[in-house]
Amino acid sequence: MKYVGKRDIYTVSEYLGSIMQGIGVVVLLPLIVALIYGESNYLSFIIPAAISLIIGGIIRRTMPPGNPLRLKHGMMIACLAWLWAALIGSFIMMLNLNIDFINAYFENMSAWTGSGLTIFLDVEILPKSILFLRSMEQWIGGLGVVIVVIGILIRPGTAASRLYKSEAREERIKPSIPNTVKTIWWIYLFYTLLGIVLYGLAGMSLFDAVNNTMTNLSTGGMSIKNANIGAYGSDIIYIITIFLMIVGGTSFLVHYRALKGNLKFVLKDIQFQATVIIIALFSIFVFLSGKIAPLDSIFNVVSALSCTGSNTQPLTAMLVWPAYVKILIVTCMIMGMAAGSTTGAIKLIRVVTFLKGIYWEIMKILAPEGSVIPRKISGKTVTDVEIREAGAYTALYITFLLFGWIVLSIYGYDPLNSFFEMASAQGNVGLSMGIVSPTMPDLAEIVMIFSMWIGRLEIIPVLVLLRGGIELFKVK
Repeated sequence: MKYVGKRDIYTVSEYLGSIMQGIGVVVLLPLIVALIYGESNYLSFIIPAAISLIIGGIIRRTMPPGNPLRLKHGMMIACLAWLWAALIGSFIMMLNLNIDFINAYFENMSAWTGSGLTIFLDVEILPKSILFLRSMEQWIGGLGVVIVVIGILIRPGTAASRLYKSEAREERIKPSIPNTVKTIWWIYLFYTLLGIVLYGLAGMSLFDAVNNTMTNLSTGGMSIKNANIGAYGSDIIYIITIFLMIVGGTSFLVHYRALKGNLKFVLKDIQFQATVIIIALFSIFVFLSGKIAPLDSIFNVVSALSCTGSNTQPLTAMLVWPAYVKILIVTCMIMGMAAGSTTGAIKLIRVVTFLKGIYWEIMKILAPEGSVIPRKISGKTVTDVEIREAGAYTALYITFLLFGWIVLSIYGYDPLNSFFEMASAQGNVGLSMGIVSPTMPDLAEIVMIFSMWIGRLEIIPVLVLLRGGIELFKVK
């Protein structure tokens, strides 16, 4: 049986063409910043944008009718959309800066996926328009490239639903997917404006406030300062950043209920409960190391758990963290925060489901024969399929993480720091032990690009794309 044929390619291409055009429009926005600050790098944005717009338009108009859109198509579209977005961004940076393709692609994949790792040793010398491009990519990537297009271009119906699910999103705030996406957008814009105002009141310039809000709310963390948030040296700015990171890592459904005044729902949400408990416990453990101040301890835990990657301490201070502190931070980076948010990693609902599944299995063995063990999380019945999915995805996630770790270790990097770096890349976090650099081996850099990509898409869509590609080009 042939699972992927030419008509499937036509289906994927039609929707991918729309997304390519959307990306072409989006990457023109930094031109506004270039005009404001008198930068003359206009063509470096216009040319890649034109390439994306023209190729996307040609694909949309020349592709024959395909099959009805199915989930497999949506997953392939999502995978290719992220690759294309990073490619267009890399063209912009190559035209602007003295940077090779792999480094440019790494930087843009990191930005779009909200990973926040950077190959630039001095970001403060970059043009303001490039800094804004990186922040904007994180801000849009926090919601999802495909989701942005759904909200703008795609009509209600089955296609919108399958594209929405293709970027690892399940939650519905409204009955229809387009209305859900629009509600998410309004919530996102509300917190964006709130963050800008709060940072402005704390003394930030407008440019810094806009960029820091976009990067921290999106849980991207790629900063416009070499010392990241630590460059501001202000406790109030640290606290605002902690607030934005927690907001970004909290489910949009929880935000919707909270903004509607339903605080009871928020307090009963298992992912929000787990977030509060983990932040409290891990912050205490990190503080007890004796090397990290209380506010810095909370900041680092929230940054790792929300998969933001912002930091208040220089690399020299992070490198001498005790090993157990690094392990605690890595644990946070692997878990992540809530599903249905901008965070990365495994997600707390899977962690909770997986652990409770083990507990329920133990209770089933201990209970008298014929007993029924209630299986509920936040009042919702949990099925065997959901427990298996949580366990299977966790195993798959760890498998890919170990693969990346082995690659970095082969190049002679410290084993614990290598695991830290890979957990940061695959979890789309951005905290670093200094391994990421413009001179790192090409293969190691490519593996990290791959890890950021699969981490953002939650692995399965990438496997579907790769398997479909093998099927399509298989020799008969």
